[in-house]
Amino acid sequence: MADGSLDPEAFSRLMGDLRPSLHRYCARMVGSAFDGEDVVQDALAKAVAAYPGTGAIERPDRWLFRIAHNTALDALRHRKRHAVLRADDDLGDVADLAAATDARVAATASLAVLLRLPVAQRSCVALVDVLGHSLDETAELLDFTLAATKAALHRGRVRLKDLAGTPEEAPPRLDPAERERLRAYADRFNARDFDALRALLSEDVRLDLANRTRLDGRKDVSVYFTRYDATSGWRFEPGLAEGRPALLVSDPADPTAAVRYVVVLDWRDGEIAVIRDFLYAHYVMESLAVERG
Repeated sequence: MADGSLDPEAFSRLMGDLRPSLHRYCARMVGSAFDGEDVVQDALAKAVAAYPGTGAIERPDRWLFRIAHNTALDALRHRKRHAVLRADDDLGDVADLAAATDARVAATASLAVLLRLPVAQRSCVALVDVLGHSLDETAELLDFTLAATKAALHRGRVRLKDLAGTPEEAPPRLDPAERERLRAYADRFNARDFDALRALLSEDVRLDLANRTRLDGRKDVSVYFTRYDATSGWRFEPGLAEGRPALLVSDPADPTAAVRYVVVLDWRDGEIAVIRDFLYAHYVMESLAVERG
């Protein structure tokens, strides 16, 4: 457009292109791949609502990141875990700031470990070491001084290096009763007995097909199974995702292949109340810890 802003179609493409990176950041801010996707969804909805009246935006990508960042902070405040985001006091130039070893530790830290950092440190580590932003870009996105950005990044890296030597909690195990319920669902799904699965839906069931659509009510959600019936190339099995019971979806030709995506079910009185399917959000797997059950 003449004023330098993106037209709606280009803006929509930009949101789609940035969504995996936004998710990587938000998942690390809130400590959960699932909650991170909720934050991204809320952030993009805010962006869509604000964009028509915003005027020309010099860097729409940075504008979207800032909205996602603020939405993640809102989610943290809602949990009452963090009251505010505050940069660490300026330390000036910090020795060994770009030490490759510390950066690698930060880049590969689990979501649970990152959640143990103060918010300012976590933000800087996620933007610089995970997403590859420069210090200048990170300072601009977070509205920090450059010195404060360097300080927060350095402290975050040092803390993560210390945490890397501490033993992690034993991974959760899938409850036998829940395993059987998921196994029964998976067996019916794999056998394409979708009528039996439709019978399990509650009247007010909600479907969240991440990065695609949301549907409410048994009648509309029933179409979900119809669409799966028209496709192939998937195999469901019970397991854990972020310690939660989940259905893990992989290639039926290779049962040992990596999990492609997950489906999470919420039950109420023996009926399915919520289906969260990440078929169209494979980027979530980059941040998601899964365990076959």
